[in-house]
Amino acid sequence: MSAEPPRAVLERLRAVDWYGDWDMAVSHSRSRALLMREHMRRAALWAQAYGAEEQWPFFDVTEFVDPTFRLDPEIESELKDYVAHNVGTPSTARTCRGAVRWAALRERGGIGLPDLPDPYEPLLLMYERGGGYSIEEFIDLYGVMITYGNFESNLDAEPFLTQAPSTLDALDAGAAGRIAYYAKISEGYPRSSPRGILRRRLTGRDAQTHDEAFTRNLRWEPTEYLRLYELGHNDIAHVQISEREAAAFIESATKRLTGSR
Repeated sequence: MSAEPPRAVLERLRAVDWYGDWDMAVSHSRSRALLMREHMRRAALWAQAYGAEEQWPFFDVTEFVDPTFRLDPEIESELKDYVAHNVGTPSTARTCRGAVRWAALRERGGIGLPDLPDPYEPLLLMYERGGGYSIEEFIDLYGVMITYGNFESNLDAEPFLTQAPSTLDALDAGAAGRIAYYAKISEGYPRSSPRGILRRRLTGRDAQTHDEAFTRNLRWEPTEYLRLYELGHNDIAHVQISEREAAAFIESATKRLTGSR
């Protein structure tokens, strides 16, 4: 069995600044919250598939897919040493071990797997965008706290599938305050493929309003659209959308305007 995929995951973990860069965690708090919620959703899908509901949400999927599986001894030794000296919370350590073991299991092949999304990629991306987390009543992402919800609500949660770094960066850019997203719709431009998207941010105790559009420059820029619409001077309709829908538009626009795939 090649050690390349599990070693690649181990190197990603080694590059994480687990607890040292508070500013980075705060600046990426929105994307980190979305990635954690997507991990919770995927973990629920895998737990349901293998009867591991009691272990959800932070567990080693490989233990249930193939209980006899063993890592390459060299990788196992390096992983154990790294986790023991760098990863502070038990649940985080379980997911680190689980991510490396999952990469090794997939590389080995020879076992039938359900058609489910990768259980660890959102969590790895979250770690890379500001370190780990701690758990008590809430999940503390060192910049924002989110609720657990329950198993069923996570199982049925809206997927967050747009996880390109450029998309995550755009969601985080200037994302201070309470944010609502809107899609500009008209004939030929439904909610799923709008003319464009906007966000309204309310900041401070006086709820100061900041309206911004995601432009062809692939960044948020000030717009008068919502104010003009409220005054009756704009005929293009809009509808409020989720942050996940906004992410899908950003990723689609980025691919279209840059020619990337």
